[in-house]
Amino acid sequence: LLREPKYGHLRDLHRALRLSKKALLWGTPTVQRISGDLEIRTYEKPGTDICAAFLNNNHTKIPATINFRGQEYYLPGKSISILPDCKTVVFNTQTIVAQHSARSFHPSKKARKLKWEMFGESIPSMNELPVQSKVPLELYSLTKDTSDYAWYGTSINLDREDLPRRSDILPVIQIANLGHAMLAFVNGDYIGFGHGSNIEKSFVFVKPINLKTGVNHITLLGMTVGLPNSGAYMEKRFAGPRAVTIQGLNAGTIDVTVNNWGHEVGVKGEKLQLYTEEGLSKVQWAPTKGEGPPLTWYKTYFNTPEGNSPVALRMTTMGKGMAWVNGKSIGRYWVNYLSPLGQPSQSEYHIPRPFLKKGKNLLVVFEETGGNPDGIEVLTVNRDTICSFITEYHPPNVKSWKKKEGRFQTVVDDVKSGAHLTCSDGKVIKSVEFASFGNPDGICGNYIQGNCSSPNSRKIAEKVIQYCLGKSSCSIPLEREIFDDKSHDQCPDVSKTLAVQVRCGRSKSS
Repeated sequence: LLREPKYGHLRDLHRALRLSKKALLWGTPTVQRISGDLEIRTYEKPGTDICAAFLNNNHTKIPATINFRGQEYYLPGKSISILPDCKTVVFNTQTIVAQHSARSFHPSKKARKLKWEMFGESIPSMNELPVQSKVPLELYSLTKDTSDYAWYGTSINLDREDLPRRSDILPVIQIANLGHAMLAFVNGDYIGFGHGSNIEKSFVFVKPINLKTGVNHITLLGMTVGLPNSGAYMEKRFAGPRAVTIQGLNAGTIDVTVNNWGHEVGVKGEKLQLYTEEGLSKVQWAPTKGEGPPLTWYKTYFNTPEGNSPVALRMTTMGKGMAWVNGKSIGRYWVNYLSPLGQPSQSEYHIPRPFLKKGKNLLVVFEETGGNPDGIEVLTVNRDTICSFITEYHPPNVKSWKKKEGRFQTVVDDVKSGAHLTCSDGKVIKSVEFASFGNPDGICGNYIQGNCSSPNSRKIAEKVIQYCLGKSSCSIPLEREIFDDKSHDQCPDVSKTLAVQVRCGRSKSS
């Protein structure tokens, strides 16, 4: 699915640069500074008509008008206008002529009512971990890219006198970790999850814990998640637990960093390849009962979704982990890592259509922090809602011009700004969902009327229907006379915007 308007805007930029290529390659560059924020860059070959100009407004908010070779040009804030012939604006970086689109998710009708089964990873103790060391080993060097996971384990023997005498006081474990993420267990019980970020991958994990008289097992599962994923000296970046202490004991703080540690790369389900048909039979699966514990494998089968639209998984009821379809990984998910807005950066995850088979498909999920698989949905995805948001300051579509035999010329008889809409995948425009002329606002899929919109909204919608309904593509000129006469213009001095939102669909004949 093309992500509009990003794809279309970059496509138009490339076309504008191609129209300017001779001037960019052969012309002599000059820079004329008009003010602190305004400048003109020209590329011109003396003695010829080869010339291209780039008009820059570097102010982040305030628009400006610039005079270039006797003509006035309007420049929105923080924008560049491209003039392939040093006369005609064919592209502006801020005024997006390309259509917009809104992505829509729909639960698949064929892949519903998933029946899940589960298998839980066992938590190993130090004696069950084969690689021994005095201190916790560095995580990158330990895993060597064979797995995202590595177990760390140690044990400590406590007498009754070592433990707090009051039942309302618990010892506290503190783990200084270089990243990227970690699960912690004491005596097989889950105590918490900690992680860094792309800005600061290291973190300090602090949690109260229940300890008992005798041998206590401390087990950590270190994880790499690609933080950071670029930059210099990657071979000198380190990860994993570096210092582990237990505070609040009668004996004081105990440093167990040098207490002898066991290590093992990977988790059991990885080694058994539980995400494949062959690996499923190697363990005993049980029915799920709502939300499950950390480090749990889930499996189900789903029918191939209808149609040819892209397919995705909605994972909003899960936490963090990995997923496979028919034995092929579709990547990590991390839904419980929230942005400052309180939302995950991603909750839908793409399943490539080539991964799917006719009939039943195996879906396996490895959940690290705990989640409810009953809420996982198989979705089909489309961008059938397309929009155009054009102001009177927008240049016409860059496709209105071409270079032929070195001459810059128009492709159409009457070059005008306007809304341009095109359905994809052989679909046609089935309905008009929003049409406004004036000062509408919002984004594609969620437009609203402004306070200076044309009162003749019915006429505007009828015009859009006339130009677009039943067609695979259409263009609507941006002309005040089409939508309103001067006597009905409530805000004649306000620059007008045309916002159109339509929905594409299959025609009855197809």
